Amino acid sequence: MAKVLMYTTAVCPYCVRAEMLLKQRGVSEIEKIRVDLEPEQRQEMMQRTGRRTVPQIYIGDVHVGGYDDLAALDRAGKLMPLLEQ
Repeated sequence: MAKVLMYTTAVCPYCVRAEMLLKQRGVSEIEKIRVDLEPEQRQEMMQRTGRRTVPQIYIGDVHVGGYDDLAALDRAGKLMPLLEQ
């Protein structure tokens, strides 16, 4: 199973939904970076992704995007192959 990293905050319904979807697909461990507790991490996230909102999700080295992007990937049948790398 590929490594999953998620930039997140404490109060973020889309982060919760993303985590639920990933767990439904068999992901047991998600590395979370809390940008609300570490403002310098938000800067790093924005430089890496070009986006300001959370969640921002990486599967392995691939930037998936936010929850909507993750859900679209799943609907297209492309999430599981990415997770299985």
